Amino acid sequence: MAPNRRYANYPGAQRAPRQPKAEEAPKDDQNPTLRGHALTVAGKLAANLGFVRRYFWHNAKFGLIREIPELRDYKYRLQPDVIPLRDGTPVPDLLHFGPELTAPTPPDAPRGYMTCADYHALYASGTVTPYQVVSALMPLTRRGQRPKGKYETAWVPSHGNGEALALAAAQASTARWLAGKPLGILDGVPISVKDEIDVRGWVSHSGMKYNPRLKFFQPAEETSWPIRKLEAAGAVVVGKNNMHELRADTCGCNPNWGTPTNWHNPKYYPGGSSSGGASAVCCGMVPIAIGTDAGGGIRIPAAFTGLYALKPTHHRTVVMKHSSCVTGPMAASVADLTIAYRIMSQPNPDDPVQSLFTPSIPMSLDPNTANRRRVLAVDSSWWSQADKEVVAHCDKALAYFCSVGYSVLDINLPYLRECQLAHSVLTITQTYHDVREAFPPPGRFFDHISAQSRLFLAVASQTPTADFRAAGRLRQLIMSHLAHLFEQYPGILFLTPTTPTRGWRRDEGDAEAGFTDVNASIRNMIYIFLANLTGCPAVSVPVGYANAFGGSKNGTRRLPIGMHAMAEWGGEEQLLEFAREAEVYLNTKVPGGRVIPEGWVDVAEAAAKKSKVESDNASILYNTSVKSMKLRSSLSMMSVSTDATMSP
Repeated sequence: MAPNRRYANYPGAQRAPRQPKAEEAPKDDQNPTLRGHALTVAGKLAANLGFVRRYFWHNAKFGLIREIPELRDYKYRLQPDVIPLRDGTPVPDLLHFGPELTAPTPPDAPRGYMTCADYHALYASGTVTPYQVVSALMPLTRRGQRPKGKYETAWVPSHGNGEALALAAAQASTARWLAGKPLGILDGVPISVKDEIDVRGWVSHSGMKYNPRLKFFQPAEETSWPIRKLEAAGAVVVGKNNMHELRADTCGCNPNWGTPTNWHNPKYYPGGSSSGGASAVCCGMVPIAIGTDAGGGIRIPAAFTGLYALKPTHHRTVVMKHSSCVTGPMAASVADLTIAYRIMSQPNPDDPVQSLFTPSIPMSLDPNTANRRRVLAVDSSWWSQADKEVVAHCDKALAYFCSVGYSVLDINLPYLRECQLAHSVLTITQTYHDVREAFPPPGRFFDHISAQSRLFLAVASQTPTADFRAAGRLRQLIMSHLAHLFEQYPGILFLTPTTPTRGWRRDEGDAEAGFTDVNASIRNMIYIFLANLTGCPAVSVPVGYANAFGGSKNGTRRLPIGMHAMAEWGGEEQLLEFAREAEVYLNTKVPGGRVIPEGWVDVAEAAAKKSKVESDNASILYNTSVKSMKLRSSLSMMSVSTDATMSP
């Protein structure tokens, strides 16, 4: 068989060798959970003593990969960069957004998340302006207020530049609207960007403490390509979002800037590493947040906070130095997820890799796929590793998809446990070297990070070359196996829960120093890692809500449940079509429908109040000015009259 389209760097289709049956069941991970003083001590010891680092590395079972004998037949692969190329298929203008993306929420609909279309309609009506919207949001994004701002932990400080940049962009958008020349559906829409993504004039902390003496913390001189395209479409970056330090975990705990709130249940983490963006979209402050995903970094927080998230094909939006990490959108609606993705994935003519991508075409518009059978691949043994409440919600969603035309294919993916270890080895090792390069001598980079990240990077520094290469060979093995399945079943989607748990409970004692629970981190990634390891695109969608663990002591509010779908390289639009059907399911089939969390921000109302205050102030100023003019006129006439009386 042959691939379903033209690709660069295609792995070749080869069914994986049958995995030998283990002589005994694999043991649960037994990595120590550390917090408080124990974490601080362990971090210092690991940073300074090689045998401590090696203990943690081997205890995580990273050395098991090189023991797989079948890897001898596979080449080492560093980047999972499979690039779909143009093949003569007509490409529709996907930047001409149709009514399915641009229709505003009906006025009689229940209160819900504002979409880009809602902002567009609001500005078109003249009710409020982009400047008033952004001005209303600025106090909510601002840090260091007393008392502490309710929403500030979702954001990092801009060090004097950010608010001015945001307001200037909003003023420019307002001028375009007043001139009747808006740029399009995104003009004036507030968005947010993860702390590690460069935006010109803003500081990128990557979740670390700010140190103005270091070059790393200087304002960015250039804007990352995906953000540049969003800004060119009129979007206004209102702030940089807090994140898990160095994107080193999946919970979102940050002892440097505080931990963002999961507004569905504040006793739970928002997920990470794009934690601040998820918190900001979850509470309604922005309809779109741009994050990064090296191990579920946008999909896990989206699942924990009830949002939609798209992890694009590797290198689709921008080429990053990391072989597992991509830049992608989170959004409160699938329409906005689609708009953001299409704009930020435009080819960059100055990038010899990213510019090769042909646009992803919706199956309904592609003559080669319009009549293709829609298949969901489910590995039941993998699926059932989730908690029973998660499985129950995902089973119901799967039944719905079957009722609207999908069929289910039972599969058995090999080497899943080993592949997850390979993903971990590749990801943490590259992160270690990235951070080390960012803080060259004489500075010791361990001095610039918290204890939880210090331990993480110290362990990552111990990866031997042989183990790193073994992980790359396993990457090639599983990519070839997926290519075999994609060729055999064109258009197949691999379906799982997004995370195996309902959420991750917070321990307020961890707020100051952080913590590390590698067992929980690994468990949270048992489904999402495969897309990062292989470079395939994937989407997370909310499919229901479950009660919190342990009853009322852990909050009475329910927690969102996410479902995850992974497509063939270049299949983003197919995933977005799947997400639209999932959105219908959530809104119409799940009891109670979409949940709007407490703490939700009505941006339209806040902007309207801002508009009224400005109007009242203008009226007061006008009346004062009129009275002043009348007074000056009266005084002038009195002066003339007096002069006339005194004339000889």
